Amino acid sequence: MSRRPAFRRPAVAAQGFTLIELMVAMLLGLIVIGGVVSVFIANQRTYRTNQALGDVQDGSRTAFEMMARDIRDAGLNGCNNNGRVANVLNARPGGTATAKWWANWGNALIGYDHSQTDVAVANGTAEKARVNGTDSLMLLRAEGSGVTVKLNTEPAATFTINESSSDLQAGDVIMVCDPDHAALVQITSLAGGTITHAASGSPGNCSTDLSFPTVCTSTSSYVFTPNAQISKLAAVDWYVGVNPLGGSSLYRIGLENVAGVPTPKAQEMVRDVTGMTLTYHQSGNATFVPASTAGINWALVDAVRVTLTLESVDKKSGTDAKPISRTFTATTTIRNRVI
Repeated sequence: MSRRPAFRRPAVAAQGFTLIELMVAMLLGLIVIGGVVSVFIANQRTYRTNQALGDVQDGSRTAFEMMARDIRDAGLNGCNNNGRVANVLNARPGGTATAKWWANWGNALIGYDHSQTDVAVANGTAEKARVNGTDSLMLLRAEGSGVTVKLNTEPAATFTINESSSDLQAGDVIMVCDPDHAALVQITSLAGGTITHAASGSPGNCSTDLSFPTVCTSTSSYVFTPNAQISKLAAVDWYVGVNPLGGSSLYRIGLENVAGVPTPKAQEMVRDVTGMTLTYHQSGNATFVPASTAGINWALVDAVRVTLTLESVDKKSGTDAKPISRTFTATTTIRNRVI
């Protein structure tokens, strides 16, 4: 028997991808990955920019809101707007103590141009110093609703108040007012519901007589009517100052009672405010003018226009890895002078 020859299958070419095909696939993969990374980076940059813009806008809203509260009530004494204000503080202009800006009711509203000296804060590069080339604004007013008078006993120089408790303390500078006039005076002692305003204290009072006009040598005594208003004096100064990081921020100087002595203290309010420009409207005028304008009458100013420039906290969120900077403007009317 003869054998049938064995069947041999034809040789089959090796299976798989060629080197060129692999390189093309890798190139396509890199293109896809590059596109995804590009989109991610673009979205990240957009988010970073939007976040920075949001921070700048939030800062501007906060700054304008806080400043507007002080500006609106500038010169407010709690009872009227007739301008009859007695001042027995020794630190008033012409008093026996060193004159203080917060003891001068003439500073109820006064602005300082970038080229002018603000008596409340020095220019310089130290922390909390005023930044050169920026404006500032000084404001005085009666603060809050305060307390009311039950009985004013003179010449004992005491007020008995209706409220069982208050946030007043010895050393506070207060404004007392009734329909006739108001008076600036310092509390020398406080016991229960009785406030004493003797001719003493630091800087103290020149007299116990709170009549208008002020006469420190007076032997008479004005008696305020029942339900007369007593409020703390709010004396503030807004300016752009050097912050702890060496940048600039919006600062507010406020009057605080330190161991019975009225003491101005500066607080950082909004960080990364780089510039502030102020202009003022006087009753009867059509335009706003800067503080350096010749002949400006601060008693006639009835509105303040504030322009702030702010930078983003993220210093590389803008074009060319620079901070985003925006300028905002708001106008506030002085309520006490337009009613």
